[in-house]
Amino acid sequence: MLSTSQKRPLLFAHENETISVAGPRTFSVSTTLLKKKEKSRGSSIADSQQTTAKAGVATEDPYDLSSLQAGISTVVSRLRDDLSKLRIGGRFNTESLENLRVCLSKGSKDTLRLGDLAQVVPKGGRTVTILASEEEHIKPVTSAIVSSNLSLTPQPDAHNALQLNILIPPPTKELRDQTVAIAKAAMDKAAGAIRESRSVAHKRLQDMQKKKIARPDDVRKAQDQMEKLTERGQKEVKELFDTTRKALERV
Repeated sequence: MLSTSQKRPLLFAHENETISVAGPRTFSVSTTLLKKKEKSRGSSIADSQQTTAKAGVATEDPYDLSSLQAGISTVVSRLRDDLSKLRIGGRFNTESLENLRVCLSKGSKDTLRLGDLAQVVPKGGRTVTILASEEEHIKPVTSAIVSSNLSLTPQPDAHNALQLNILIPPPTKELRDQTVAIAKAAMDKAAGAIRESRSVAHKRLQDMQKKKIARPDDVRKAQDQMEKLTERGQKEVKELFDTTRKALERV
């Protein structure tokens, strides 16, 4: 009988991996597998879905539409955020103020972002408050706002030396129309992204049927669920736009 030190480890080989059961475990990963892993780091929603569809399709469930659901959810969330920025005084939003460049020293070419020097807070209605971190920043911040193309006039607060109050003027009809057009473009972009996600999911199901990984009846039912998810997402996108358009028209 062999002693413990003389026992040879039992090895199992599987494709590019070598695993030792009795002794220390060693793993080897081929360059090809590493490349596949790197390739899966796509930035777009559709790229991510397509990578999932190509990898390990033999083990996938045709009814698993989680990638499509996640893609639609991301698109809707992004559109909601974009449209919410348009609803403060028409086209105006707090980022317009935060991104202004402020020169703290007269004659200097160095500038700082207004949002790094002060906090911009919408107060409801048509009022925005600016809270500076230091009193000496009030004057250069005021100058930056007045000299910008935002047509805004900040007023010092009577009770707080670090605060400026800005009344946002109502937008003109031309500005409202421009803002609605921007919102429409955002909606169209979101709708296109949902169609792209749906196309990736559809191709995945077709591949599963072609390779006989899933039964035709299961694929058909999964496609019906896919279409319902897509329609629901497109409906939500349109409702977000309609709500924003009505709000802008009332301003």
